[in-house]
Amino acid sequence: MKGDHFLISILAILAFSMFLASAYDPSPLQDFCVAIKDIKDGVFVNGKFCKDPKLANANDFFFSGLQNPRNTQNPVGSNVTAVNVDNLAGLNTLGISLARIDFAPNGLNPPHTHPRATEILVVLEGTLYVGFVTSNGDGNRLFTKELNKGDVFVFPIGLIHFQLNVGHVNAVAFAGLSSQNPGVITIANAVFGSKPPINPDVLTKAFQVDNKVVDYLQKQFWYDNN
Repeated sequence: MKGDHFLISILAILAFSMFLASAYDPSPLQDFCVAIKDIKDGVFVNGKFCKDPKLANANDFFFSGLQNPRNTQNPVGSNVTAVNVDNLAGLNTLGISLARIDFAPNGLNPPHTHPRATEILVVLEGTLYVGFVTSNGDGNRLFTKELNKGDVFVFPIGLIHFQLNVGHVNAVAFAGLSSQNPGVITIANAVFGSKPPINPDVLTKAFQVDNKVVDYLQKQFWYDNN
C-alpha cells in the first residue's frame, strides 16, 4: 500500500509540474533564445519588449492595406503579405496573426511549414488545391482538398502544407495563424538554398539522387514569396 501511495504522490507531483510548465513557460516565439548570464549582453527576448501601456495608442493596433492585390510576377506565382508582430506591434503576446495570399493562375505557395502555428485558410476568390502531409509516425499521409470561394481548410501546427491555384484566373486567400510570430520554413529553400549549403553527400543520400542533381538544385535561385 505504501508503494501505491508513493507512486500516486509522484504522479500527482509530475502532473502538477506539467501544469505549471504549461501555465508559465511560453511557447517559443522565434527559432531559438539562447540564455545569457549578464542582461547587458542581451538583445532579444522570447517575443518583444513591451511599451508602457499608458503610452499605447490606437495606431499600435492598426494595420492598413490588405485590400490591395500584391505582385505575383515571380518564379512561384504567389505573394504572401503577413500581418504579425513585426508590423503590427499590438499583436505582441496575443498569440495570433494574419496573412493575405495572392496567386497568379497556376501560382503556388510552395510546400512549407509554420513551426509555431496552426493555420486556418479561407478562399476569397478563385480555386485552390491545398494539402498537408502528416508526420513520419503517422505514415506521411497526404490530405488534400480543392477549395472554392468561401471554403475553409485547416493546416495543423508544424506540418508541411501547400496551396496551388488550379483556376484560370487570379486567386486570393486569407489565413489566420495561432502565433504572433508563426515563422515560415519553405522546404526547398531551406534544403537546397541554405547558407552555407548543406554538404551534397547528405542530400544525395537523403533524396537518393545523383550528385549532379543536387549540384543543380543548390545552384538555383530559391525565391521567397513571403
